[in-house]
Amino acid sequence: MYKIRTLNNIAKQGLDRFPRDSYEVNAKLSDPDAILIRSHELTRADATPSLRAVGRAGAGVNNIPVAEYTEQGIVVFNTPGANANAVKELVLVGMLLSCRGIISGIDYVNGLQKHKDKEELNRLVEANKKQYKGRELKGRTLGVLGLGAVGSMVADMALQMDMNVLGYDPALSVESAWRLSSQVKKMDSMQALLSRSDMVTLHVPVLETTREMINQESLGYIRQGAVLLNFSREEIVAKDAVLKALENGRLSQYISDFPTPGLIGKPGLISMPHLGASTEEAEVNCAMMVADQVRDFLENGNIKNSVNFPTIELERTDGVHRIALANKNVPRILGKVLAILSDKNINVVEMLNKSRDEVAYNLIDIETIPTDEIVADIFAIDGVINVRIFEETG
Repeated sequence: MYKIRTLNNIAKQGLDRFPRDSYEVNAKLSDPDAILIRSHELTRADATPSLRAVGRAGAGVNNIPVAEYTEQGIVVFNTPGANANAVKELVLVGMLLSCRGIISGIDYVNGLQKHKDKEELNRLVEANKKQYKGRELKGRTLGVLGLGAVGSMVADMALQMDMNVLGYDPALSVESAWRLSSQVKKMDSMQALLSRSDMVTLHVPVLETTREMINQESLGYIRQGAVLLNFSREEIVAKDAVLKALENGRLSQYISDFPTPGLIGKPGLISMPHLGASTEEAEVNCAMMVADQVRDFLENGNIKNSVNFPTIELERTDGVHRIALANKNVPRILGKVLAILSDKNINVVEMLNKSRDEVAYNLIDIETIPTDEIVADIFAIDGVINVRIFEETG
């Protein structure tokens, strides 16, 4: 019986992916095989000896101590792209709010409650609506910084609205490159993108290389009076630099999904209460995606959409047992494992080995189930992090 601990409200459609005859799903389990979360902050103490995986129903994992969990062989999953459409739609809202007098116009109309005469109300509205005149998005230039699942969708949306679209992503994957429209003009640097854009939208993860990447220096390149939109992560933007840019007119507006002390209420700022992925559809998509990934890992050892382990998938064969092995990415460990199996006359049917940064992960299918002694011998190899055994299928 696998045990799944939930530390946030995970959509029922996702939890239903775990068959109850082989899974126990509960928020109070003390020794889970996996933990499912959304925004809950995990700590080292949550990494009990039984824990094998953490599934984040969302893209960001800054609420998980990934480095520490990696050392213990705990695979951390996320759900890139599952909430992309929800975020894309909110970016459009931000763009429209930035160039049309929507908020101020609504506030003005709400202040006209005392006027009961229809003709007088119409006269006031017609006389004052010019104060809220804006500009259309068509023909303006949007710079998309980060061209992953969300960024590429935002770029396509902007193209459909007849905007000029520039893109920059120093870590553009092959998959993202195929997904990206040829009409997006690729920039060679972030500075080039900033200097040519009327509006800049951010879609990068929080890494050491991206933390406060929008700072006083980078904002010095941005086009005077540009609009900056941040529906990615608060930490990407340096608060003091944005405040200064708003004060001196370098930025006309900063539209953010992350309310920040010291910025709330400042002229030119629109903050939303982290609504990016807050749709019923996105929550369901994320829950179903993370549940499927965690289940495949627990039952078969396969890994997809992990932020700390390599992507690896090996189809199960009936009548074959499987060893899943996590180890430090150093030479000769796999050779020692195969030598142990060979000494015991255990035939390897199929094998897959992949590495990522400082860790490696192996799926080894064998004809005979390994004894406890063999498992202990493998685990005793210097550099092995953990060993899991899957009995034959079929």
